[in-house]
Amino acid sequence: MAKSQLFEPITVGGQVLANRIVIAPMCQYSAVDGAMTDWHTIHLGNLAQSGAGLLTIEATAVEPAGRISFADVGLWDDATEAAMARTLASVRRWSPMPVCIQLAHAGRKASTDLPWRGGGQIAPDHADGWPTLAPSAVPFATTDKAPLALDRAGMERIRDSFADAARRSARLGIDAIQIHAAHGYLLHQFLSPLSNQRTDEYGGSLENRLRFPLEIFDAVRATFPAGQPVSVRVSGTDWVPGGWDIDQTIAFAQVLEARGCDAFHVSSGGLDPRQAISVAPGYQVPLARAVKQAVDHMPIVAVGLITGYDQAEAIIATGDADMIALARTILYDPRWPWHAAAHLGAQVQAANQFLRCQPSRYRDLFLPQD
Repeated sequence: MAKSQLFEPITVGGQVLANRIVIAPMCQYSAVDGAMTDWHTIHLGNLAQSGAGLLTIEATAVEPAGRISFADVGLWDDATEAAMARTLASVRRWSPMPVCIQLAHAGRKASTDLPWRGGGQIAPDHADGWPTLAPSAVPFATTDKAPLALDRAGMERIRDSFADAARRSARLGIDAIQIHAAHGYLLHQFLSPLSNQRTDEYGGSLENRLRFPLEIFDAVRATFPAGQPVSVRVSGTDWVPGGWDIDQTIAFAQVLEARGCDAFHVSSGGLDPRQAISVAPGYQVPLARAVKQAVDHMPIVAVGLITGYDQAEAIIATGDADMIALARTILYDPRWPWHAAAHLGAQVQAANQFLRCQPSRYRDLFLPQD
């Protein structure tokens, strides 16, 4: 059997990952006032035993108004930092897996209810709601209350909040940062002409629409220690005519690479309810492939309905992307990397406490069923 490329190490910035499998950030809607709880210890601790190359903490708001919901994780003060420190201490006690954090601001898609309660917008005068912010006073859905258009002072506050969260991340010993500029949240709202209708230097042309996300990147990169990776997650297209598209994504990637971005994670959609997506296995991989062909050396991450072991191997082996990210797939099967490694003739690191479960040690007990 040929050597698996999915399980080859890769260096991102100054961080060496044992393989090309990234656990994508997944919101758990289980925080209290932005602070992680025991649920996060269980959730992240479980995934840290998966054998993946990198574990990413869910979208973490840089200010209270930047949370998607009232139950989102944040990193904006000493209390939220202390709660995250407790969770990380438990996870790291039992796993050497590098940890990344996704820093985020939800913009006009903030102040929503929990997904299992419908996820609709909560009115700003409700106990669990607040006024939302955006580049322009354009709501996400026609039934939503319009957001407040950010002025320059508000933008500077948010930029400084990203930098402060990066500083706290470094203090927590987090290995890498991902900046969330995808899925219709604040930085994506600045990128897309559908949501950004400003007439100042932050709206209109592509150069102007890139300006604020690049200011955020520069602030985070300047704050986080040199040699530790800072990456960006982007939606490769809005799936709506006249919106953000792959050509603009490529331009953004090229500018970021020139500024020292260490990796670029290509997802899609989330900005406009009119999006028309033909969902199929690996449906976003062509977006990652297009970006990878247009950059020089910046590693590209593909994501989206990657469920098969051979499918994941082919994405890496054909050069469509440098890494693959798993979200719902690894929630459903937290040992997916173990099974992929066994299928592809590779190995992953597993805790000593789990070694006795290897099927190879009990062949007679794991015979195929008739």
